[in-house]
Amino acid sequence: MTKIFCDIADINQIKKFNKKKIVKGFTTNPSLMRKAGAKDYTKYSKDILAVTNKPVSCEVFADNSKEMILQGNKINKWGKNVYVKVPVTNSKGKFMGAAINSLNKNKVKLNITAVYTAKQTKQILSKIDKKTKVIISIFGGRMADAGKDPVPEFKKSIKISKNFKNVEILWASTREPYNYIQAKQLGCHIITVPPKIIEKIESFGKTFDSLTKDTVKAFLVDSKKSNFKISS
Repeated sequence: MTKIFCDIADINQIKKFNKKKIVKGFTTNPSLMRKAGAKDYTKYSKDILAVTNKPVSCEVFADNSKEMILQGNKINKWGKNVYVKVPVTNSKGKFMGAAINSLNKNKVKLNITAVYTAKQTKQILSKIDKKTKVIISIFGGRMADAGKDPVPEFKKSIKISKNFKNVEILWASTREPYNYIQAKQLGCHIITVPPKIIEKIESFGKTFDSLTKDTVKAFLVDSKKSNFKISS
């Protein structure tokens, strides 16, 4: 079973999607926080955690292991449902193994983000135990954006992490509803999805005939609203 998380930082949207049984958790990042209008990162994150008991990933924004460890330990104290989101590398491409290892040893639940390869997954696994919960977020959508097939990297990552019962592989950067089908077929534990795509997933099951009618109806409605005419 592949769990669906909602990828959003807007508190009103989180309140709305928190009521949906299909949504099992939430992921945020500094970009989503900025888009949501957050001014005080700590206060805004705590406000999010206050409106849901479901898992919420809140990201560090330091660029070195020492600061990531400090930020991660502080974030960990914000709530029982918080996962500390840590990038697999810093902005210079250096593996953040020291931060991952230190926080894991301190029993901090982690979401390792910006992962693209099974090689990176293997590096992460070498720095964690087999008890404390860890999510590994692999950016399938961004791989596809770059013209790369994400499926082989997911397959390899899922295979090498099978002995880690505390590890969940997450499909990140979802681009379309069909990514959910792909994630399920691959055996991903989680997929994080923008609100609009969750609403499309909820409507799964339509026949091709009904999709044809819906499409033609939409064309007809728009042409009438625009008062289109074909002149000679």
